[in-house]
Amino acid sequence: MAADGAVRRAVDAAWRNDSARLVASVARIVRDVGLAEELAQDALVAALEHWPRDGIPDNPAAWLMTVARRRAFDRRRHAGIAAASHDAIGQDLQALGADLTPDVVDTLVAAEADPVGDDLLRLIFTACHPVLSTDARVALTLKLLCGLGTGEIARACLVSEPAMAQRIVRAKRTLSTARVPYELPPREELGPRLASVLEVVYLVFNEGYAATRGEDWLRPALCDEAIRLGRLLAELAPAEPEAYGLLALMELQASRTAARTGPEGDPILLADQNRSRWDRVAIERGLDALAHAERLLGDHGPGPYALQAAIAACHARAPTAPDTDWRRIVRLYDALAQLTGSPVVELNRAVAIGMADGPAAALPIVERLAAHPAMARYHWLPSVEGDLLEKLGRREEARRAYDRAADLAGNAREKALLRSRSQAMREHP
Repeated sequence: MAADGAVRRAVDAAWRNDSARLVASVARIVRDVGLAEELAQDALVAALEHWPRDGIPDNPAAWLMTVARRRAFDRRRHAGIAAASHDAIGQDLQALGADLTPDVVDTLVAAEADPVGDDLLRLIFTACHPVLSTDARVALTLKLLCGLGTGEIARACLVSEPAMAQRIVRAKRTLSTARVPYELPPREELGPRLASVLEVVYLVFNEGYAATRGEDWLRPALCDEAIRLGRLLAELAPAEPEAYGLLALMELQASRTAARTGPEGDPILLADQNRSRWDRVAIERGLDALAHAERLLGDHGPGPYALQAAIAACHARAPTAPDTDWRRIVRLYDALAQLTGSPVVELNRAVAIGMADGPAAALPIVERLAAHPAMARYHWLPSVEGDLLEKLGRREEARRAYDRAADLAGNAREKALLRSRSQAMREHP
């Protein structure tokens, strides 16, 4: 018999790490992502009922997969839906140990074919169908792929939690009502849908690179999954510069993973990282992907992912933090800000200006951004403001800024880091 607390932790961990594969696998059976998520969550409820009595299984994710898929096959059997090949059904039933008769198997048969054959990629393209708005595509795919709660997605997208909840419900209802097929689109339709898919993959990566909530600052499994999906997208759209730009960006950022936390998991900021711990192989992969993206551009200017990858390359090429070419980074952020109009990009541009021209040049930009509605609860804005004020010797103002940032931060590690910086301002005014 397992304690309720241990069961809850095991269920949460299994969902956090494997919900995407769970939902994607079930969706292939029932052909409806909203229903797939419901069945996956039903499996969680079953775990909470069985594991306290029977004990936590050796492989919790496999247990959840078995239960969810069994229920999916039951749902299809009752609905008489035919959608999977004989071979696939046979493999599924063998894995599940299900006792279904041949006539039931016959009701589950249809041809499946797509260019990649990857459940997760199929799930992304389904959730990113043009029938949904861009914001709805991003929100739904974050929920389905990352297993994030509505509040976490709202924070990542800089909107309120009630608004995000409504957005997700409407998105699932729209997909179901429109009978959107669970499949990759034909190659001729990939272009219009690729930009939204790239955005979603990068948001998945960002959630792994700097988790919005929880006790751990990093979720490396999400980064790995996003990079894997990025490679598949590059194969799927080999003439698309931004697919390679995104892949380059993720590889270059992920190369710093080993240096980004201390022995206890505490965050280590970029300027303080031991660059000998950066993954040189990942850096080379990233630089190669960036070079490939630049070759594909031809006479066209770089897109947002290629520009961000070029910024990351500036850091990767600098042997030490003082060697960083901040003036080139400012120029790249100038281009990125003009292209996107994003207040978050403008905040990052302010950081680069502060490094190139000093904190006094950057502070007015940050103060103007404070009036932007989308930045009202973005904790990195007061964090950057605190850093600039600290460098200018305005330590009491810096302390207040760090406190505001800590109040807004959702991740425990980030919150602790910001509290410690605030405390340092108190101890050495």
